[in-house]
Amino acid sequence: MNLMRWVSREDVMGMVFVLFLGQVASLNLSVTNFTASLIANLGVHTPLTQSFFTYLSLALVYAPILLSRRRGLLVPWYWYLFLAFVDVQANFLVVKAYQYSSITSVTLLDCCTTPWAMILTWFIIGTRYSVCQFIGAALCIVGLGLVVLSDLKPGGFDAKNPVLGDVLVVAGTLGYAISNVGQEYCVKKRDRVEFISMLGVFGILVSICQISILERKDLRSVNWSTEIVLLFVAFAVSTFIFYTIVPFVLRNSGAALFNLSLLTSDLWAVLIRLFFYHQQVNWLYYISYAVVAIGLVIYSVTENKPSPSQDIEDARVCNQYQVLNQENPDSRDDFATTSKATPT
Repeated sequence: MNLMRWVSREDVMGMVFVLFLGQVASLNLSVTNFTASLIANLGVHTPLTQSFFTYLSLALVYAPILLSRRRGLLVPWYWYLFLAFVDVQANFLVVKAYQYSSITSVTLLDCCTTPWAMILTWFIIGTRYSVCQFIGAALCIVGLGLVVLSDLKPGGFDAKNPVLGDVLVVAGTLGYAISNVGQEYCVKKRDRVEFISMLGVFGILVSICQISILERKDLRSVNWSTEIVLLFVAFAVSTFIFYTIVPFVLRNSGAALFNLSLLTSDLWAVLIRLFFYHQQVNWLYYISYAVVAIGLVIYSVTENKPSPSQDIEDARVCNQYQVLNQENPDSRDDFATTSKATPT
């Protein structure tokens, strides 16, 4: 009984830690959205260049760690190239959308990543969701809807072409979902550091190729003031932290829970507007945050875990092999001698 209590307490602490990391990632996503929006409103339209510094920081930090291991890649390089290409396009589309739509619309539609991720993990990875998990996801969406109701006032930014901006965001969310599902597979089945470093390296290559084609004129027209440089640095730092935290959440939960956690980025955005822009917050904000939190807890508690009977059976098999190795050294010696004598 005491053992079961200890295991249950450990599971609860693990769930709380994963939810905490999800909220840290969500906060950094809010900072990323605000910096991208401010950069666009200053007349700087360089989404690929902004993402380039993100991939550069990832490569500079994680590639040396990977090289120090002195071993080959666990996943073929072309898969990393594909995932990096998709990730670069997703970042390009979403950041580009700030030129045509408001930050409220972009952050709202960015949540389309969640259903995309659930669909992809269902068909590609084979993840099966329970009714309670769907209920938890639905509560998160309802909580987000309350944020929309509390944010009906204009956000202070004029939308040039909201329809085009919305299309860009929805297309970008599909790319994010593909990248998240691929990353979930890599960090659960292979290696976290390898994925991040390869994402950085191939992200740099893809970004450079596209910058040379699409953004050369825009870069020449940029007036690199202190404000713009600081915004670029803030964008790179926030996205670096975001990409660093993501593998931990994906490894311990999955792409669906990760994207559900990111739904609170809209709520963090409201807090940023409250403290930095001194704007009033509607009372629905607090209710929405509580609803999203309840949905995340329901989803996390009901998440599919390995069967206890299977774990017990695996432990029995393991113990049988340990007893054999400890109590029958002669059998081991005989087996070794037989193996040496067996022709290859």
